[in-house]
Amino acid sequence: MNKFEKNVQSKNNDIVDSGLAFVVGFLGLTVIYVIAHVFEIVGRLW
Repeated sequence: MNKFEKNVQSKNNDIVDSGLAFVVGFLGLTVIYVIAHVFEIVGRLW
């Protein structure tokens, strides 16, 4: 075992961190998609 394995900075589970990053990224892209559709609908109405 090397010195980096003995003194880790974060003891969080990698699966939880990966899942959280996926959810945050997915929600961010969903918000962009929804905003684009709102502009498209408003543009059609005017």
